[in-house]
Amino acid sequence: MRGFILACLTFVPGAALALDTDIGPVNVQAVATGLDQPWGVAQMPNGDLLVTERDGALKRISGGQVRDVAGVPPVAAEGQGGLLDITLAHDFATTRSLFLTYAKEQGRGSGTALAAAELSADGSRLENLRDLFESAPGGRTGRHFGSRVVEAADGTLLVTIGDRGDRPSAQDRSLHNGSIVRVNRDGTVPGDNPFVGQAGVLPEIWSYGHRNPQGAGLDARGVMWTAEHGARGGDEVNRVQKGANYGWPVISYGVHYSGGKIGEGTAKPGMEQPAHYWDPSIAPSGLMVYQGDMFPEWRGDMFVGSLKFSYISRLDVSGETAREVEQIESDETLRVRDIVEAPDGSILFISVGNGAVYRISR
Repeated sequence: MRGFILACLTFVPGAALALDTDIGPVNVQAVATGLDQPWGVAQMPNGDLLVTERDGALKRISGGQVRDVAGVPPVAAEGQGGLLDITLAHDFATTRSLFLTYAKEQGRGSGTALAAAELSADGSRLENLRDLFESAPGGRTGRHFGSRVVEAADGTLLVTIGDRGDRPSAQDRSLHNGSIVRVNRDGTVPGDNPFVGQAGVLPEIWSYGHRNPQGAGLDARGVMWTAEHGARGGDEVNRVQKGANYGWPVISYGVHYSGGKIGEGTAKPGMEQPAHYWDPSIAPSGLMVYQGDMFPEWRGDMFVGSLKFSYISRLDVSGETAREVEQIESDETLRVRDIVEAPDGSILFISVGNGAVYRISR
């Protein structure tokens, strides 16, 4: 009986509550509760939700029930590792294809991996699970996996990878640490990646010099933006460009947790400046650039979840820069882990502090 209870939990969506914002009150409503360390969320065309839990479970929320989805990969659920992001393919409605990122065991360590699978017609299991990519060489710490996956307009997949707690490795392009990698949907390397054919450089690397990018999303032009954890201060939003170096740990607007200086300062030729940075750190996680119709006042704005201060940061994006213009905060925004735009223009976010998924709507 215990196994059945774990596999099929019934919940009653909470009543919609008023949430004050700069555009006036909006509704916030729980659509799933009782989740264990939820990390990533995606909405299917039929309205069902798929939610990853860091310990390795994938949940489908449908018709008032939370059900386990079978067939997920085994994960290294230690430290910050585990089953992490989920993204539906652009053609999910016809192919049932989706992508997962997770911490994969690699000998005595673990590394960020990207897997693809198809969701069965009844939504109960993953089929044809296969790894498309895994970071090399991995690491023995449980830190800084990064681990968002975004499908670009051209169908390539962009995956964020943290420095794994090894700061200098983010500048070493013979490693995947501290990089954004770009692969095709079959796991092969696109021929137009910036370092293809360069000796001593891994061909999957799209950009490098990142610390721990836990948020990633595309704007209306298809440009990728990331939200990245700094050290003590220096959390960043970056506009990701092909072949660019984002400076970690040579430049930073933060300091070490001991208070010591990081690297050479805040700027250096050949290294990109952040579009925005926070000091003190907010511990940013999921990132979304809003493009929907439900909130036309917010179209083009960026939303980033804060794990440390438990709010949703709304940023005005202008060209290559962004600035925080609002902090959306309530009891529901306790440690916001992920934030995505639903097909109807509502906004879904995960509160890992509440073990819940909420929806913001008119």
